[in-house]
Amino acid sequence: MALAIKRFDASKHFESPEAQARLVDDALRSGNAGYIANAIGVVARARGMSALAKATGLSRQALYSALSEDGNPSLDTIVKVTHALGIELHAGAAANEAEPQAELKAYA
Repeated sequence: MALAIKRFDASKHFESPEAQARLVDDALRSGNAGYIANAIGVVARARGMSALAKATGLSRQALYSALSEDGNPSLDTIVKVTHALGIELHAGAAANEAEPQAELKAYA
C-alpha cells in the first residue's frame, strides 16, 4: 500500500494575528527575500487569499505568484498586502551596524 503524503501548509499553524506578525518580523530580520515573500504569503493564505485580492485590487494568481518562496513582489505589492493584512513594517538600526556604511555616509 502506497503512503499518501500531503503538502505541508504553514498557514494552518499561524492563526493568530500575533503569531502572523512574529513570522513576518522574523522573515524581515533574516534579510532573505524568499523567506519574506513566503512569510507574507503564509499570512495571506491564513487570512484568505480571495479577501486579500479584493482588498488590494490584485488578482489571486498574482498574489500567489508574488508571495511564494520564489516570488519577487514589488515594494508596492508588499505595501498593499501588509496594509490590507494589518501588519506594520518597521525599521531599526541593525545591532552589528550602528554606524552607516562608509559609502552611505558620503551621501548623508
